[in-house]
Amino acid sequence: MVLQLNDNEIDAVLKKVNFEKMKGLVPVIIQDANDNKVLMQAFMNEEALQLTLTSGKTHFWSRTRNRIWLKGETSGHHSLVKNIFLDCDNDAILFKVHQLGPICHTGQETCFHNQIVVKRTEN
Repeated sequence: MVLQLNDNEIDAVLKKVNFEKMKGLVPVIIQDANDNKVLMQAFMNEEALQLTLTSGKTHFWSRTRNRIWLKGETSGHHSLVKNIFLDCDNDAILFKVHQLGPICHTGQETCFHNQIVVKRTEN
């Protein structure tokens, strides 16, 4: 089941989100609804959030392309929204999703696959 809100519900969510701190954008975290693995981080503006809440598929604001994009628009690897959470300041959003295919443009299942510190074993 994909989370899709009606117009009144969408208006209520849009009123709660603080888009002012980052000049119209909010950071969003995409997390797998089944295993809680963090899949990616991106940004949304108000229109991207509205499209996401209407369609049940994540839309983002691309800072490099300077436009809204639907996750999976070329790959078909959509993120289907299961639930949404605001942080304590209402200026960041967590989406729990069912991911269709790999989320990362590299083909990895998560965008967070570049480990910086290798786990050390104690002597």
